[in-house]
Amino acid sequence: MNVNPRRLVSIGAERVSHVSNTEFPGHYPDEDHSWNLDSFKKNLTVRTHRLSQRSIEFDIIGIDASIANAFRRIMIAEVPTIAIDQVYVFDNTSVIHDEVLAHRIGLVPLNVDPRTMDGWEGEGDTPTDRNTLEFRVNVRCSFNPEYTDKKGKTSTTTSGSAGQGLSDEKLYTNYLFSSKHFEWNPAGEQLDKIKPVLPTLGALNPEVVLAKLRPGQAVEMVLHARKGVGKDHAKWSPVATASYRLHPNIVITKPIRMERAGDFRACFADGVVVVDKKKGTVSISPTHMRNDTVSREVLRDPEFRDSVELSRIRDHFIFEVESESAYRPEELLGEAIGVMRDKIARMREAAVALLGSEQTEERGDGDVIMQEVV
Repeated sequence: MNVNPRRLVSIGAERVSHVSNTEFPGHYPDEDHSWNLDSFKKNLTVRTHRLSQRSIEFDIIGIDASIANAFRRIMIAEVPTIAIDQVYVFDNTSVIHDEVLAHRIGLVPLNVDPRTMDGWEGEGDTPTDRNTLEFRVNVRCSFNPEYTDKKGKTSTTTSGSAGQGLSDEKLYTNYLFSSKHFEWNPAGEQLDKIKPVLPTLGALNPEVVLAKLRPGQAVEMVLHARKGVGKDHAKWSPVATASYRLHPNIVITKPIRMERAGDFRACFADGVVVVDKKKGTVSISPTHMRNDTVSREVLRDPEFRDSVELSRIRDHFIFEVESESAYRPEELLGEAIGVMRDKIARMREAAVALLGSEQTEERGDGDVIMQEVV
């Protein structure tokens, strides 16, 4: 893996060096490193490495750390989702207090596409069919007549033992209050305009247990779900985790003795070091190099210390994002870019206003064109 040394962050046994990018105007003689859109497009690469139903691992190459961190923070805190915000309790005889139960309910992800709903303007805003979804909960626990009588006494089982080994599932009905009990109550035009991700609109995972009930206990509520962002409350965050790390770069500078090849391989993550006993060689796998954590354990060994160079590629970011919302994992980066574009457009409008322009000129894609100062 040949990498320009200027792109590398050097990692030593006790320190990290060359952290900042040096390719800016005036740093290298006779080299023009002013920002250029064509050059940026040429060097920019976005590549998906792994994709599953709820998570994605992708690479972004050719951007600054500030931009990568902006994408990460926007995915966590500024991409809007739908979550339950208001809980109206009519009956709750479970062992969990109303406030605690309401908090648990609010954290349940919903399978509602937030792009089909309007935002909530504030406390004074009026709930409508365009900005609020209503769910109803009515769960009551009772004895299962198949295994118990009305007084709760277990009947004789087929094996002849009275109630021995019977689970709660057999003894009681509705002994668990879970997210599957959210029943959507559509209003107005919601049946046509609100698009669920799953066939039945409700909780993304219907098996989230919210409370355990016993006969005589009941929960009756009305839930109002609204659109919001994670910076207001974590329940609106579309991701369980969104993180990035720099791609490792490992170079063997001196041959490794086969007698100690196993020790050398143990200093790295599985699959990073390839030992070929037939050829008597030790090499680094370009494919599995990305899995290494760069623990620097190899630099603690006096023999290996001068046989390997460790570094990370400054502009090669490995993102790992786990979606816990109606968004598919591959949609989250695009949504984050859209939020960033809106923020930049607002900044441009504010800058133009400061320059005293009476109106802003906009392009067809919605971006604001900055006007030159005469």
